Amino acid sequence: MRNRGYRYVEQIGPPSVGSTVLDYLAARYQHSSRAVWLERIEAGEVELDGRRAEALQPLGAGAELAWQRPPWEEPDVPLDFALLARSRHMLAVAKPAGLPTAPAGGFLENTLLARVRILEPTATPLHRLGRGTSGIVLFARTERARRELSAAWREGRVRRWYRARVSGRLETEGQTLSTPIGKVAHSLLGSLYAASPDGRPARTEIKTVRAGDTESLVDIEIATGRPHQIRIHLAAAGHPLVGDPLYVEGGIPRSGVSRLPGEVGYDLHAHRIDYPSLDEMAVVRVDC
Repeated sequence: MRNRGYRYVEQIGPPSVGSTVLDYLAARYQHSSRAVWLERIEAGEVELDGRRAEALQPLGAGAELAWQRPPWEEPDVPLDFALLARSRHMLAVAKPAGLPTAPAGGFLENTLLARVRILEPTATPLHRLGRGTSGIVLFARTERARRELSAAWREGRVRRWYRARVSGRLETEGQTLSTPIGKVAHSLLGSLYAASPDGRPARTEIKTVRAGDTESLVDIEIATGRPHQIRIHLAAAGHPLVGDPLYVEGGIPRSGVSRLPGEVGYDLHAHRIDYPSLDEMAVVRVDC
């Protein structure tokens, strides 16, 4: 699908004052080369304070720099989602595997957010699932819901459970995984999240549902929400998710292969979430 393009706007802060438009864009957005940014500037896609920018034009404090990205073809992804629950304050929907939750990585309109906003124009996602993960995503319908549920998340009053297929035979009545997660070097992105002794604390609770000779089915509850936490923790424990294109044993990126976190193929499903009700002293449970 070809989208309608997007206008990226930012305000220049003190560290960048005096840099040229070209130097600034090439340094800040390294996913495109200096030559590509020069082409964009010369094509009139970049504006400075509402006027067409020049490549060697210096940036002043507080200046508004805008890039009008032309429409582009987005990859085809599953676009259907299921409405699980709806209240005055909240929406709970079921995201299919393969559909990004929000714009990123070349996706703008082929996202769960864009699809949900057809139904509810002011809906705001309270969390994200990885593109390859299916299951429950909560959206706030009101500012009160956004504010209070965001606080509940920070305070650990929202609980989430997942189910996954993992490699190898994993037999456990209950196990806590606590490998720290932080950024490591990556050939395409510069860095990405993986198991790292210098990373931030993370905790994942797992329990085996069914153990087989070559793979097992496990239930998972995460007490923290680090990026790609479940994939990293199970891989670090020696049981990567079946079909995971990126994370291998040790919880690190696959060596010699340029894979990205948004690639799909693994089996991970967010099947239950409990969160405080906004209307009474109770807990709302959503299952999928």
